[in-house]
Amino acid sequence: MKAAVFHKPGLIQVDTVDDPSILDPRDVILKVTATAICGSDLHILSGAVPQKNNMVMGHEFMGIVEEVGAAIKTLKKGDRVVVPFPISCGHCFFCNNGASPHCENSNYEHYGPNGDLLDEKGGALFGYTDLYGGYSGGQAEYVRVPYADVSPRVISDDLSDEQVLFLTDIFPTGWSSIDWAQLKGGETVAIFGSGPVGLMAQKAAWINGAARVIAIDPLEYRLTKAREVNKVETLNPHKVDVIEALREITDGRGADVCVDAVGFEPERNIMDRLKATVNIEKGSMKVLDAVFKAVRRGGTVSIMGVYGSTYDNFPLHRIFDKAITIKQGQTPVLNYIDKLIDLVKQNKVQLDDIISHTIPLSEAARGYEIFDKKEDDCVKVVLKP
Repeated sequence: MKAAVFHKPGLIQVDTVDDPSILDPRDVILKVTATAICGSDLHILSGAVPQKNNMVMGHEFMGIVEEVGAAIKTLKKGDRVVVPFPISCGHCFFCNNGASPHCENSNYEHYGPNGDLLDEKGGALFGYTDLYGGYSGGQAEYVRVPYADVSPRVISDDLSDEQVLFLTDIFPTGWSSIDWAQLKGGETVAIFGSGPVGLMAQKAAWINGAARVIAIDPLEYRLTKAREVNKVETLNPHKVDVIEALREITDGRGADVCVDAVGFEPERNIMDRLKATVNIEKGSMKVLDAVFKAVRRGGTVSIMGVYGSTYDNFPLHRIFDKAITIKQGQTPVLNYIDKLIDLVKQNKVQLDDIISHTIPLSEAARGYEIFDKKEDDCVKVVLKP
């Protein structure tokens, strides 16, 4: 079969690889009908998230069940499903307590309680390095789905792939960033980063009762997209002091909720890069630092962007003084997906309006290039096998 394969930092190409097969009675084999490139895939491409071996990429995918393991009773050949990106056994302590991304059984080589940089990680993820299980991802013609009696959700034929594909990751991720803040209605929500996750968080903020939703991004084409599809206010840090602007519109307080939808690889200048080198840091926490300044006292910060190392000068003093509540981590997709499927069915949210490029899987390398380099006003790339 054909698949988008990571070979080394800077090199992802479409190769012919072995077809997957049933390895466990709880497996299914899926014929992929749509898959997408995620911003966190770019961390692997850049080498910021380390991967030594060749690996089939991709954790956002859906398709048709092609083959079913002997223990699977919930799915049959021909079912059309979306597959959440965390791999969850469904029976361990964390799976039983609404924390499926921390599954104790899926990442059997590198799981542990410490959460270290290069070991003792959480549960496995599709197509996201050996540290997170080493499972082949879904940017391929076929993919093996383990524990397939737990996560996949059957999708009716009246919904297109594009309408539901983002239920695999970015919409639940954006949703959890707002759900964690427990809006009561009337809040001002500031979302740093207007890429795919940021756009989804904007949608979630409106649905959950926000009075004002403000998108922050240094790329004007992304802010244009945010205004077009989500009807939000926008701030460009190249044009205004974002912190002061947010305080000005909130009577000096700051936003009730701030979401970091950027992570450790923001736009950086030479001083940011020098600091990271001197302190042996991965990327920068400049966006997170801005978020802690921008949120009001007693407010909530949701961290959805990935952070991959320790950071010097972490502003613990500010977090303490302002009594900021922080929530972060891989989103527990299983906690939300059924509700979010219903929102799509009821036309209460549109997810496919963020797609800027739909291309064949055979052109995946080009898709990565335009997404990484932000060419051609690229917001979200969907690959069709």
